[in-house]
Amino acid sequence: MAERLPPNQRLVTNWPVLHYGSVPHIDPKQLRLAIGGLVDAPLSLSWDELMALPQHEVTVDIHCVTGWSRYDNRFSGVRVADLLARAQPRPAAAFAVVASAQGFTTNLPLADLMRPDVLFAHSHGGQPLAPEHGGPLRLMVPHLYFWKSAKWVHGLDLVADDEPGFWERAGYHMRGDPWQEQRFQDDV
Repeated sequence: MAERLPPNQRLVTNWPVLHYGSVPHIDPKQLRLAIGGLVDAPLSLSWDELMALPQHEVTVDIHCVTGWSRYDNRFSGVRVADLLARAQPRPAAAFAVVASAQGFTTNLPLADLMRPDVLFAHSHGGQPLAPEHGGPLRLMVPHLYFWKSAKWVHGLDLVADDEPGFWERAGYHMRGDPWQEQRFQDDV
């Protein structure tokens, strides 16, 4: 079996709650998920429209930049790749800027969003995501440090050039690969 714990991480069985600012309480019925930027068919989906799409379940490990990892997390939601296919990215689109509540953003290479285990997740362990864990909707990018899995997500814009998000402007790495220990800007 391949090693599951990235370098300098410790395994936890609880799910620590970490975020900047307060926890917003978002009514799913008021949520709209928008996909725009360098796309030919921009999307704006209500909660009901999102829930009517094919749903997928993944069991993944998650890794926080603060040093904890948690195995076997079962998330359910809509594959980001499926929504991006509907939005029809233009050839120049290479990155995404993800927008969340309270002005939080994060950046991701488009290739990272196209993986089949990357979701707009609404459930964990068969239950709706709690607000402190990003409910009603969070991005789930399990192969990168967990700050890239933005909580309370409401939009994604495709762009040609990489643009730092909230934590990246504060000194965090532009990509965040836990296996490469890409925690901060100066990390390889």
